[in-house]
Formats: sequence, structure tokens, C-alpha cells
Amino acid sequence: MNITFWQRHPLAVIVLAQLCGTSLWFSVNGVGLSLSRDLGFSEVDLGRLTLAVQAGFICGTLFIATTGLADRFRASRIFALSCLAGALVNAGFVLAAQHMPLAMLLRFCTGLCLAGIYPLGMKLVIGWTPRHTGAALAWLVGMLTLGTALPHLLRGSTLGMPWEWPLLGASLLALLGGAAIHRLGDGPQLPPPSGKARLTDGLAALGEGRFRAVAGGYFGHCWELYAFWMLTPFLVYREIERLAASTDLVAWLSFGVIALGLAGCVGGGLVSRHLGSLWVSRWALAASGTICLAYPLLAWAPPGLLLVLLFLWGLTVIADSPQFSALAAATAPRERIGSTLAVMNAVGFALTIPAIALTTTLWALQDVWVLWWLLPGPILGLWALRRASAQELVYHPCLVRSHYQKQDRHPPDRL
Repeated sequence: MNITFWQRHPLAVIVLAQLCGTSLWFSVNGVGLSLSRDLGFSEVDLGRLTLAVQAGFICGTLFIATTGLADRFRASRIFALSCLAGALVNAGFVLAAQHMPLAMLLRFCTGLCLAGIYPLGMKLVIGWTPRHTGAALAWLVGMLTLGTALPHLLRGSTLGMPWEWPLLGASLLALLGGAAIHRLGDGPQLPPPSGKARLTDGLAALGEGRFRAVAGGYFGHCWELYAFWMLTPFLVYREIERLAASTDLVAWLSFGVIALGLAGCVGGGLVSRHLGSLWVSRWALAASGTICLAYPLLAWAPPGLLLVLLFLWGLTVIADSPQFSALAAATAPRERIGSTLAVMNAVGFALTIPAIALTTTLWALQDVWVLWWLLPGPILGLWALRRASAQELVYHPCLVRSHYQKQDRHPPDRL
């Protein structure tokens, strides 16, 4: 495979590398049932390990944003080094799992490494495919979703084997992803790395009303998303028990629920080219919020019906994410896109911590009613997007196109 092929299909390379790199994110959750059985981990323990990853990711993105690291060095190099470090740290968890403080530290470091994978992957997409950012980011976030689900698939395919195997498999995938991006390099549409960075560079976009409105919708989306992904094996296990079916199905069904978000992202990206990213964001957030509201009310419905509802939730809960990123990229300073997206990620993922802490702590007491703790996310997110309706630049693609033409630039995407 020569370099010409890689440059002819950069989006495919980037999204597959993102899939491999982000398999580290929920690698421990994929073997959660095995850890509970073999090492005595509780739901709270698994929640703490997930929170450690989120905290590491937040610290990493804040460091990238406030130092301007994402805009000072080549994005492909940061991505590749982050994959290498993440693979090593994730593999180290195999040796430290029985020592909770060390295990949490390693998961925190995994989050730090992911901060060099996810935001930098978005920057690489913008650099290689600037004219259809919404559709391209849909594939990228879709692969993040599939990467999140991948540990459940790895576990399902290694049932009967030690739980260490899926973790080591995720590390191997991360190495492959980093190698692919290192060979691809940065896209031609990004400015060259700058040698200077100021603290305010990554925060500059927060002073723009249009960016704040979009970011508010994204923050509400984050409150719901990762807590739902954390709870997915618990929700699936509940219905499998009610069906008196084999618990071996939990890993496969959990993978299916989360992985279906890939279809939601790609489908939303296609729709965004006709109806706009804002339209997709609003309706996806409304759909997932409605399911969040209805699920506990249907707690005693047939298990099969609730599993179908879970699949619908998995389809809609992530469909708005790439469109929020596309809208944010449209209003971010071009020379600081990496830092701006890192700031938005950092704040959004900070909101996942209380959501995950609440739901995992209260699960044993409230069962499915704990899902209503996620409702503030969709509600406040939709309220923020309603405020965005007053911003003509967000709503009208022709104005966006005109705005960029005056600057002799291509619009990031049809909004």
C-alpha cells in the first residue's frame, strides 16, 4: 500500500484510526462483568474507573487548549504518539487491576492520551476534508462510537478466555491507528504549526455568541451520552435476566446498542447536507431526551420492547455530536481550530463526571429510574439551541457561504 492510496482516501484512514484509538476509552467497561466476577468489582468501582478516564481526558484537553499544543505541532504526530502511549498504559492495567489506586491512575493516564486522539482526529478531518465537515465528522464521531462499543465486541468474541485478552486487543488496535495517522500526515487545508501560543487562544471562541449557543447544546448532549454508555451493560443485563437468557448475550447486545450510534452519526451527516447541522442536532437531542423520559415509565414492559427502545436510544444519542462539532468549527478561529475544539471537549466531558457519578452510585437504589438524572442534559441542550435560532449565521447556509467567500475561504459545511 503506497502513500498515494493513503492521500487519496484520507477520511477512510482517519476514521479507521479513530476507531482503533478510541477502543481504549471503554476497554475496561467491556470486561466489567468479568472484573465483577473475578475481582469483586462493584458498579461503583467500574464507575470510578470510568470517571478516571473522563478526568484524564478533561485535563489533557485543557492542557492542549491552554498551551496551544494542538496548533503548535503537527496533529498527526500528536495523534500517533498519543496512540502509542495510550496502548502502553492500557496494557499496564492488566498488571494493576487488583490495586485500585494504581488502576485508577492508569485509567486517568489513558484519558490523557485520548485527549491527543479525539480532538486531534477532528482537526485532521477538517484539514483533509474542509468542504463537507459535517458529513466527514459524522464518520469520525461514528467511529468514536464504534470504538467505544468495540471492547464489548472484543469481550463477546473472547468469551471463555481471560479478561486480559480484550484489553490487550484494544492496545494493539491503538498501535495500528497511530501508525496509520503517522503515515498519512496533516491535511493541506490547515495552516502550518505556529511557534507561539497564548492561554487566551484556545478560549477566544467562547467570547463569540454563536459559538456559545452551539457549545451549550453540546454540553447538554455530553451530560446524557457517556452516562448512558456507562449504564448500557447494566440496562441490557436487567432485561437479559428478565428473559432468563444467557448472560453471554450482554456483551453482544451492549456492543449492538452502542455501535448503532455509527448509523445515527452517518445518517445524521447525510441529512445535514440537505437540512443543516442545526436541524439534525435539535431533532436528535429531542429524540434521545424523549426516550430518556419514557424508559423508566415503561420499566415493566416486555423485555424485548425495552431492548428495542435501548437500540433506538443508542441510534439517536450520538447522532447530534458530529453536527455540534461542525457548527463549532464554523465559528471557531481557523488558526486555532484545534485549541477551540479541545476547550469545547474539555467542558463537555467535565459535565460527564457528575452524570456518571450520580447514575452509577444510585443504580442499586433506583434501578431504571436513575435515568431521569440524565434528563437535564437534553432539556438544557435544546434550550441553548433555541437561543441559537436568533443567530442568522448558524441557521442560514447562504449567509455562511457569503461570510466565507468574503474572506476567500470555503465554508466548513452546509449548516
